[in-house]
Amino acid sequence: MSAVAEVLRPPAETPFASFLKYAPIGLALCESPGHIVSTNSTFEDLLGQSNPISSALPDLIQTQDVSESQKLVAELFDGTRDCFQIDSPASGTDHKSLRWTAWAVPGAAGTDFAVVMLEDHTGEAVVRQRLHQSERLETIGRLAGGVAHDFNNLLTGVLLYCDLLLSVVGPADRARKYAEEIRKAGLQASGLVRQLLAVARSNKSLPRPVSLNEIAEGMRNLLVRLVGDNIELKLRLDPALGLVKMDPVQAQQILLNLVLNARDALPGGGQISVETGNCKMQILSGNSEHNCGDTCLPCALFAVEDNGLGMDESVRAHLFEPFFTTKGGKGTGIGLATVHDIVSSSGGLIHVQSEVRHGTRISVLLPLIPEPASESSQEMRFHPTPNREVLSFQSEETTP
Repeated sequence: MSAVAEVLRPPAETPFASFLKYAPIGLALCESPGHIVSTNSTFEDLLGQSNPISSALPDLIQTQDVSESQKLVAELFDGTRDCFQIDSPASGTDHKSLRWTAWAVPGAAGTDFAVVMLEDHTGEAVVRQRLHQSERLETIGRLAGGVAHDFNNLLTGVLLYCDLLLSVVGPADRARKYAEEIRKAGLQASGLVRQLLAVARSNKSLPRPVSLNEIAEGMRNLLVRLVGDNIELKLRLDPALGLVKMDPVQAQQILLNLVLNARDALPGGGQISVETGNCKMQILSGNSEHNCGDTCLPCALFAVEDNGLGMDESVRAHLFEPFFTTKGGKGTGIGLATVHDIVSSSGGLIHVQSEVRHGTRISVLLPLIPEPASESSQEMRFHPTPNREVLSFQSEETTP
């Protein structure tokens, strides 16, 4: 038997786990034909089992095809394979990914042992999945942009012939009214196509001063058609709203994703409200209740509210996680994750209010571009939660 195998063989007086007790990765020793004989504590923690000794290695690897892991382990011990690496979900969950790496330790009679290394691969798996999803969405966006561009060219022809028709039809002719309605509908369709092209464009503009009111007004017609006839869309926009600095396309993405998410919570119809306003934000630490003073940050409020199904606490806790969805195969789970990424990168915060059967209100707060001091309509105090992603607040009216 080789010296390496002798070192790895667990002596009776010194268990294998004691060698690498504090290793940040899981390690195990496996003997032919594939049974675990010793592990360290990290291996057991990652696996979620307190005593995997004597378990068969293929049974611990939770792959969709059990025969695949059985084949890999068999090849490792019959000498036809030196090592293998495979990813699998952790037992009992689809949200945690484990990476298994095993390599053979040859002995005098062939492969007597194999060393197994187990790592939590969740973060890398999520990044890879998000990258793949982003590439798919980028492809769909380019396709949508190309279709919208071609459709816009067709609309140009329709409008041209409509103008020619109007030039030869007299004011008293009944056909003139029909032609005018066709032209009106064509112009509306052309405006919707321009909005679609603006949202789907792949090139991002640099951050610049943006009015959230203009974003909401500019997308009104598009949103009305996306939410459907059984949902009423209301815009409550503060005419004194200040400017924020961000990519206008990203501002459109925030509004589009929030409104579409609200629409999906209204399968039987209802009402969606889009609200803007000026406010002040104060980060509170501990139990301090001092005046805002220099810590007060002027912000723009961008809120979308619906009177739909609402969410319970368990759903709210995972709301902004990538690929988390309650819509089954109909949802991608990246809409609100995208909103969270955009808001965070813009220095903003998100607050969620929702109860089952009592609707949902998602408020986005973005820093205002500094302007001469002016009174704000309301002050908002935030109490950070441990994850510092979704914050609760209290609204207090201020006196002029």
